[in-house]
Amino acid sequence: MLHGWTGGDGAAAADALEEAFNEAYPDTGLEMNPIGGGGNANLDAVVANRLQSNDAPGSFANWPGPNLERYEGALGTVDDVWEENGFEDVMVQEAVDLHKQGGSYRAVPLGSHRLNCLFYNVSVVEDAGIDVDSLDSPSALIGAFETVASETDAVPMTHAMSGTWTTTQLWAAVMLGVNGYQSYMDFLAGDGDESAVRSAFETTAEMLENHISDDAASLNLTQSNQKIINGDAAFIHQGNWAAGAFRNAEDFNYEDDWGFKTFPGTEGMYTLHFDSFLYPSNNPTPEASKTWLEFVGSAEAQIAFNQFKGSIPTRTDVSMDEFGPYLQETAEDFANAEYRPPNLQHGLGATSQTMTALNEVISSEFTGPYNVGAATQGFLDAMSN
Repeated sequence: MLHGWTGGDGAAAADALEEAFNEAYPDTGLEMNPIGGGGNANLDAVVANRLQSNDAPGSFANWPGPNLERYEGALGTVDDVWEENGFEDVMVQEAVDLHKQGGSYRAVPLGSHRLNCLFYNVSVVEDAGIDVDSLDSPSALIGAFETVASETDAVPMTHAMSGTWTTTQLWAAVMLGVNGYQSYMDFLAGDGDESAVRSAFETTAEMLENHISDDAASLNLTQSNQKIINGDAAFIHQGNWAAGAFRNAEDFNYEDDWGFKTFPGTEGMYTLHFDSFLYPSNNPTPEASKTWLEFVGSAEAQIAFNQFKGSIPTRTDVSMDEFGPYLQETAEDFANAEYRPPNLQHGLGATSQTMTALNEVISSEFTGPYNVGAATQGFLDAMSN
């Protein structure tokens, strides 16, 4: 079984998942193979090579929705796993809808992440005199960045730029915050408004040109999260896997040391993301692999994994008692969200081919200098092709 959870935001969750499986199925051998690399890039490459060489793993972690198109013809059906375990009756509706390809289930969800998140170091923000609850737009957030710079020695926003995915992800949050749900969904549908896309890039450029650390180009996600933990930075935009990293840090507690705010301008939304396990058709261990997927969809697995990963169960019948206050709030936000827009960077809003094109635009036009015009046209072209 292959997965990409090797950093501070995922290793503990993967270990907890492995331990829970071995306890539940002691007679089924499990070989967990972690493959590091931001945004699943290295994992995707290893999986692709193994599938092409007829050396499929028993299962691998990945994303459902349009992302499944990259594996068309290489995935087997797990309709029996869904039916025998009654998953359709206990999973959130988006999970039911997005784990099918060609009319059959090809994967099982493990947890749901939220992408429109803004995290912060409580001490830095208090020292700067910022009322986080008042930040209701990306422009207000930029104002807070300016206050942090003038009132403290901390970096206003930490941003990991060793890969392009973090910037594409940030742009999507800004796009929602500046232009709203419908404009974002029109963009995903290939009917984006040029002025809306441009304004999102202008705001994102202002953030990145003026308010991130000088070493951003060399930072990975784990190092960027550490700046919040150390008090070297005030804010970070990330999916709520960042909360998994904070949870696993020593003496770094929710509300006392770190806080959460819905990304300014996206209140009432939950930008949707799933962690799932896929089932290759040319499967070397078909029965054991289906046992694994049966486990992945169980309440036991979803509790073991998500409380450490910073995500919430996709099952609707799991008690949140073991998840702590932040994830309990996240589950409430999910249940009460007016909109659940699909994420752009992690498989639900665009195919892998389109994502490659978007990230190439970021790499060539928007990593400093920040060419707003070229990036805008590149994103519009990528989504309309």
